Amino acid sequence: MKDPKGPRDNRWYLSLMSPNTKGPQFAWLDPTSIYINAAAFNDLLDDLCADLDPNEIDVVAGLDAMGFVLGAAIAARLNRGFLPIRKAGKLCVDTDKVSFSNYSGRTQDMEMRTPAFAPGTRVLLVDQWVETGGTMDGAIRLVERQAGQVAGIATITMEENPRTDAYRQAYKVVSAVLPGTPWQVQANAQRLASFDTYKAERTFPTAGRSPAP
Repeated sequence: MKDPKGPRDNRWYLSLMSPNTKGPQFAWLDPTSIYINAAAFNDLLDDLCADLDPNEIDVVAGLDAMGFVLGAAIAARLNRGFLPIRKAGKLCVDTDKVSFSNYSGRTQDMEMRTPAFAPGTRVLLVDQWVETGGTMDGAIRLVERQAGQVAGIATITMEENPRTDAYRQAYKVVSAVLPGTPWQVQANAQRLASFDTYKAERTFPTAGRSPAP
């Protein structure tokens, strides 16, 4: 059981994420500073994997591109293989392709190798951040086209809207940002309170310790 006073319980690492500084064509925040900080990345993985049962998962699939980072790390923790689901035109083998609308409203194509797994394979889908749910919809369709079963969805946060609410009803969703918390309210509003005091120096790589306040 987690210590209620410990860093994993309060999701301290979420405050390391930086705001968008490049304009509306980019995502509204950048979670990658969690990955570069050893303590933050490990606590994030602890939180996500604590709610995942490896016996219910055959393979972990990461969505292009940042879902590769989180998905591969979760796969290694769970001792499961990793399947990349890529943007179109990247794979040199036979693929299946779907179109989807991403968080910016642009239509893109996504591909998965074929065959990727046997029918009935249980696939955990991982993306860094689920905003509108369009990218995740494409991944779900690709898995189900090969008769795979979506074992669940893992992400840092899933923003709340009708499509993502449907995901929570249909699948097991594991997220670092927990529904019903202030972090979830801020994610839905696409502005974190921690942006007001954000300092890049707090995110610098550390050797197994939390960054200085």
